[in-house]
Amino acid sequence: MTLNDPIQVDPSEWWRHAVTYQVYVRSFADSDGDGIGDLPGITSRLPYLRDLGVDALWMTPFYTSPQHDHGYDVADYCDVDPRFGSLADADTLLATAHDLGLKVIVDLVPNHSSDEHVWFQAALAAAPGSPERARYLFRDGRGENGELPPNNWDSVFGGPAWTRVPDGQWYLHLFDSTQPDFDWRNPEVGDMFEDVLTFWLDRGVDGFRVDVAHGLYKVADLRDQVLQEGERRGSGADAHQSGGGGSMVERTLRDEPMWDQPEVHDVYRRWHRVLEKYDGDRMTVAEAWTQTPESMAKFVRPDEMQQSFNFSWLLAGWSAREFSDVITGTFAALEPVGASPTWVLSNHDVIRHVTRYGGGAQGLARAKASTLAMLALPGSSYLYEGEELGLEQVDVEPEFRQDPSWFRTGEPGRDGCRVPIPWSGTEAPFGFGPGHEQPWIPQPADWAHLTVAAQEGVEGSTLEFYRSALAARRDFAQTAGDHVEMLELGADVLGFRRGPVTVVLNCGTTPVALPEGEVVMASGPVDDTLPPDTTVWLR
Repeated sequence: MTLNDPIQVDPSEWWRHAVTYQVYVRSFADSDGDGIGDLPGITSRLPYLRDLGVDALWMTPFYTSPQHDHGYDVADYCDVDPRFGSLADADTLLATAHDLGLKVIVDLVPNHSSDEHVWFQAALAAAPGSPERARYLFRDGRGENGELPPNNWDSVFGGPAWTRVPDGQWYLHLFDSTQPDFDWRNPEVGDMFEDVLTFWLDRGVDGFRVDVAHGLYKVADLRDQVLQEGERRGSGADAHQSGGGGSMVERTLRDEPMWDQPEVHDVYRRWHRVLEKYDGDRMTVAEAWTQTPESMAKFVRPDEMQQSFNFSWLLAGWSAREFSDVITGTFAALEPVGASPTWVLSNHDVIRHVTRYGGGAQGLARAKASTLAMLALPGSSYLYEGEELGLEQVDVEPEFRQDPSWFRTGEPGRDGCRVPIPWSGTEAPFGFGPGHEQPWIPQPADWAHLTVAAQEGVEGSTLEFYRSALAARRDFAQTAGDHVEMLELGADVLGFRRGPVTVVLNCGTTPVALPEGEVVMASGPVDDTLPPDTTVWLR
């Protein structure tokens, strides 16, 4: 099978084949010893990212925030939270990154604000029906005295998606109650976010990762969610587990009146026009957990966003068939809109892929194999901090958990993938910051062998594997083209050819024969056959 790519690539479009490294700001590097990562800490570690071989970094929110959801509850979109530094620190980070040849993508959170945002505080102080309340989704309740929520929607973090205020009205929050949703049907909201874009573009950011990009508009009447027999209620709470485009096989689509409404695309057409005014080919990438590849592709039509995370790759099981289906389905969906794919295996919202693939030696082998296969594909790739060290999901003790979903559901939540990464030394904080105190989420005591210092220059280490893989990608990806030919090599084997390179991933339990060719890169030891849980590039 051959996948023909119709894209005419503009060489100035740096993002098309970039490898972007996600920095979870709180957990990357702490400059002042308070146990929380910050902007000066990131700046000090930028040479590490350059030497790793990535092209860009994406930073999670660092704006003024009460931090109920670790920055995704924004109180001021045009300032830096003092925990993380200052606007001057942001300017220094941008300048340093650009001097090192790195692009910088910042997180934008347009679906909701913090309840401490000046607009929401004004809404609470104003009367029902006021212009201040019209910026958010305030509604009267149901029931004889308005004592019931306006509809049956649930929060992604568990529990009702509505909170009642003292005067009796309710406001919508698809996430935590401290994160009220904007009403994007109010033109003031769109105008405000155009100002936010302009503020950061003027300071030199190269792009925006758009949080909950599929969620800005809800159906106008805020009707109840219609549930099929046996389907549990929810406003996408399971999207981060099994939705988001997942498998390419046909399935019944959920009724989701709170997600992926057609009006959202008008927002991104407007933003596209804003970005076009700036040089340097600025970009946006959507976090859009949609239900089909086709709906995901709508976000990357030529006049909208440049990228959309392809969560199908992340959600695929350890299966050659599933990986193959994701590749073919992704290209089929993107071809009509002329977009290139964006691949990802881990981020701050999901279980680290070493653990997803079984943990231990097998999980690490599979993680490296899937990463090497991903890096060979046309399009861009996103890496999550710490995956280059082979970090696994941490079982954070309940007293140290901080994810708002933990407090609403009692489930462990996302803290386990957000533990600060280890840089050096033999005990916490492992060079994360000065001093000898544990950081904001404690690090495991047995991480000494996983630090950057312990792995640097060590043949066979995960860090050196990533450096070699990224160097190999850089050597061939720019000239390999965007034409992919899928190969039939057996039920448990993923194979494809791209330009001069043939890629083979063994998802089975026994070694398989290799096609002819010189080994360019392998995720583990290879001889005349390819062992299980291993990927090889052949030329």
